[in-house]
Amino acid sequence: MDSRFTRGKSPVLERALGRPRSELSLAAFALLFSELVQYCQRRVASVAELQARLAQLGHHVGLRALDALVARERPGRRETKVLGVLLFVKGPLWRALFGREADKLEQANDDERTFYVIEREPVVNTFVSVPRENSSLNCAAFAAGLLEAVLGAAGFPARVSAHWHKGTTLMIKFDEAVIARDKSLEGR
Repeated sequence: MDSRFTRGKSPVLERALGRPRSELSLAAFALLFSELVQYCQRRVASVAELQARLAQLGHHVGLRALDALVARERPGRRETKVLGVLLFVKGPLWRALFGREADKLEQANDDERTFYVIEREPVVNTFVSVPRENSSLNCAAFAAGLLEAVLGAAGFPARVSAHWHKGTTLMIKFDEAVIARDKSLEGR
């Protein structure tokens, strides 16, 4: 690029895709997320609507986070198996978004389409005080929407919901086509 257009600054397109130095402090994240919850809460009438709104906002974040993370973590490589994408979610994705890996990844005993990402103390629930009338509110619906967007954009469409169990559990239920594709890949 011609230097007369950049005025001494490095152009954005020439910067490396390596890991960014900037890490958001926990206090800043807590303040921003708390404000986000309050903003949504003023515009809905029930807890279910609030969780749906948080999931919708998480969906927008997830779509944007996947592109940057895949470019940094796995350049030129795409996951094709369910277990591979789930390990990517549990490790690098969770670490990049929440500062640490998810606590557990489990598969349901009775359903091969259902998996659980378990967080004992999710960051999104840590600094939000919930009034008694909204005691069923789980702000991890934001993370559920985020995860659903990431999986869908990666080619693994699924429904993701947040539940109170062993802390917070994100239940991932993959579409039948995803499981059928995974089985056909194993047969090769």
